This record gives sequence, C-alpha cells and structure tokens, in this order.
Amino acid sequence: MKLLISPQGTVHCVYSEEIDLATFGRLAISRGSYVEPNADGQWNVDLSPVDGPQLGPFAHRSAALKSETDWLEQHWLPTDISP
Repeated sequence: MKLLISPQGTVHCVYSEEIDLATFGRLAISRGSYVEPNADGQWNVDLSPVDGPQLGPFAHRSAALKSETDWLEQHWLPTDISP
C-alpha cells in the first residue's frame, strides 16, 4: 500500500484495509473504479470514475483487483504533493 503524505499532513492512497486509515484523521473516500463480472464469468475493471480506461477481461477477480490497484497507483495517485 502506497501512502503519499503532503507537507500539510494530507494522506493520499488507494483504499485498503492493510492499516486503519482512520488513525490519520477524518477520511474522505471516493470510488475510483468498479470491478464486475461479465456474462462469460470473467472480470472487468471500469476506471471511468477517475477518467480512466476499461481493463480486462481477467479470468480471476484477484487479477482484476491487482490490475485496478496498479493502474490507480500509477495514473491516479498524485505524484506532486508539494505545497
């Protein structure tokens, strides 16, 4: 889990339950994507909530979730959090 912490103390990340994010303070959580099965039993990732692409299909949900997280961390998570 990548945590980016600005000089003002704001934490940005792709949500996960690896740690209790509430320990950082008030949370503002928003949807970054949808991971859904298709009619063939495969999994698709829809990143349109963050103006991203469609990924998949994936044979396993776990592969779709990993692809989702990788894309969000590379393309959506801010890289410049300077003041």
